[in-house]
Amino acid sequence: MHTIVLNSTAARVRRLHPLAIRVMHWTNAAAMIVLIGSGWGIYNDSVIFHGFDFPVKIGSWAAESLLWHFAAMWVLALNGAAYLIYGVATGRLRERLLPIRLGDVVETVRETLRFKLAHEDLTTYNAVQKILYIVVILAGIAQVVSGLAIWKPVQFSGLTDLLGGFQSARLIHFLGMAVIVGFLVVHVALSLLVPRTLLAMLTGGPELPARRKEP
Repeated sequence: MHTIVLNSTAARVRRLHPLAIRVMHWTNAAAMIVLIGSGWGIYNDSVIFHGFDFPVKIGSWAAESLLWHFAAMWVLALNGAAYLIYGVATGRLRERLLPIRLGDVVETVRETLRFKLAHEDLTTYNAVQKILYIVVILAGIAQVVSGLAIWKPVQFSGLTDLLGGFQSARLIHFLGMAVIVGFLVVHVALSLLVPRTLLAMLTGGPELPARRKEP
């Protein structure tokens, strides 16, 4: 009888970051780095803001940067879609990112300004973290849409027109990149300040009880 209970309990336990999430997380991270670096190489060949270019890039020239960009583009698109589908299907996105309350946002900002970054409970995101993750997800979707408009402006002419034309789509794509880079800088900085969060994404983190099924 005891063995049955123990096995049943073990079956109901889950990791904070299941293996599927960890694989998709690090795949997304690698694809983003390649996309950003190669995107900088593409940008340098046809700048939007004159007098501004990126000293670091992936690809010796624009054509090589484009090859890197297209390769990573499909990886991020497919892996990102899988991540969203998994998150919605399992309830993970709703559990981790909702709800967001104004009072919680104010309190989190106040604690951050006081450098209270211990983040003792790894199982929950604070309000600012929730907002940042939602923003980067939306930025990623915007990158896919604007990227299609830039990649195939004739085939996706309706989409390109909806974004205000080719140059406007390029600007949106550039701004989306800036948002994602900003997110990555903050994300990495917080991971270094609270190493337990990084370790959890490598090992799976603490065990949690199984999610309750909706009635």
